[in-house]
Amino acid sequence: MGAQLRVYKRRIRSVTATKKITKAMEMIAASRVVKAQRKVAASTPYAKELTRAVTAVGTGSNTKHPLTTQAETVTRSAVLLLTSDRGLAGAFNSNAIKAAELLTERLEREGKQVDTYIVGRRGLAHYNFRERKVSESWTGFTDQPTYADAKKVAAPLIEAIEKDTADGGVDELHIVFTEFVSMMTQTALDDRLLPLSLEDVAKEAPKGEILPLYDFEPSAEDVLDALLPRYVESRIYNALLQSAASKHAATRRAMKSATDNAGDLIENLSRLANAARQAEITQEISEIVGGSAALADASAGSDR
Repeated sequence: MGAQLRVYKRRIRSVTATKKITKAMEMIAASRVVKAQRKVAASTPYAKELTRAVTAVGTGSNTKHPLTTQAETVTRSAVLLLTSDRGLAGAFNSNAIKAAELLTERLEREGKQVDTYIVGRRGLAHYNFRERKVSESWTGFTDQPTYADAKKVAAPLIEAIEKDTADGGVDELHIVFTEFVSMMTQTALDDRLLPLSLEDVAKEAPKGEILPLYDFEPSAEDVLDALLPRYVESRIYNALLQSAASKHAATRRAMKSATDNAGDLIENLSRLANAARQAEITQEISEIVGGSAALADASAGSDR
């Protein structure tokens, strides 16, 4: 019985140490998600206004440009998947990967060749383990992305969209990321960055809003050429921030659940340890009483 009590105490110490770790990780994630949420709130208006500006240029000119013009025959697409470098975030990474795989399957059913680009070690490990081709990947900055990181990711994608498909270019660009809705809700979704759907942007605009008219100097095509990298970089940067905030929120929720479960497990183990200790005490008392009775009987026999 004493051995069983020692096992319970050892498990309680182990779970208590784990609970301290998960509680610390929960607090760290809670502090980081607030900062990430502020960055998302600061970058989202800029990304939306830049999209409106591109839409205004696209609707105000007849220039055919890869930013706003759909290819007659789309044969090749690029998919950018945003995951995290670290785990312990519940279903955060698996949901994003699943959304990317569903998008890839849909594009392939449409007869398109898909080039995959990945941000984050988790997504890269998933594709490498299954021996799937990855065109390019980036790691090491998913927790706290900067605009420089977004530019680094956007550079090869812009180069691919500007190339002809015969030379290894792509006709359209999709991005899969996790949108931060609230501290409790994060949604994995896919969005087409290029070519920009002018009709969809117009639907999102406030009802009755009229886009301003512009004069283009030197030309609308030159303006679109200048806006193309800024548009892609700002959208990717906003998606990176959304993904980072979602990851921290998912980590906080997962670590809180782990901490609560550890507390419940400690309570159950303490109850079992108390029962084992009570049983041990009861057994010792029984042995003492039995021994005392045996001595009394032996003493009575010798007196006779």
